[in-house]
Amino acid sequence: MSATVFDCQPTLCGPTLRLQPLAESDLGGLYQAASDPLVWAGHPATDRYKRGVFESYFSSLLATKTALTVIDTKSGKIVGTSSYYAPPDLPEGIAIGYTFLVREKWGGTSNHELKRLMLEHAFKTYDTVYLHIAPTNVRSQKATLKLGAVHLYDAELTMGNVCKPCKCYGLSRAQWAEAQRTG
Repeated sequence: MSATVFDCQPTLCGPTLRLQPLAESDLGGLYQAASDPLVWAGHPATDRYKRGVFESYFSSLLATKTALTVIDTKSGKIVGTSSYYAPPDLPEGIAIGYTFLVREKWGGTSNHELKRLMLEHAFKTYDTVYLHIAPTNVRSQKATLKLGAVHLYDAELTMGNVCKPCKCYGLSRAQWAEAQRTG
């Protein structure tokens, strides 16, 4: 199916998280979630916890009209963000990325719930979802493998107007179904 019929900013609800379209009014709450330097320690943009750097990033996310705000349903607090986007090397496909969560949501079920909601939405339109991860972001690579994704190749891709090395992963609808059965 054509990417033009895909809703990149749905509202998705799970047991503990709600995803909704990123809005300008989310800046304060999302910056609070992003202001922890350790959130960005394994990330290529290690200074994104700084207000000015984050505001520039936030503006770029908002402009894409593909970003989602991640909200903890119990507290109502913003705990991160994620986005759908067209992979630079597979423009007819769909990818999930530009994701971060507060550290309190690491190592538990939150990342899986976030990705589950996004994957299940994407699989209504696409057979395969891609994820591109910096070679230095080992934590995200491990989390991606736990979803059932497989490493496809390494490439230099232009993402966010910058050419950078990426580890490219793919997850088919069938691989996702199998991971859910055996996981």
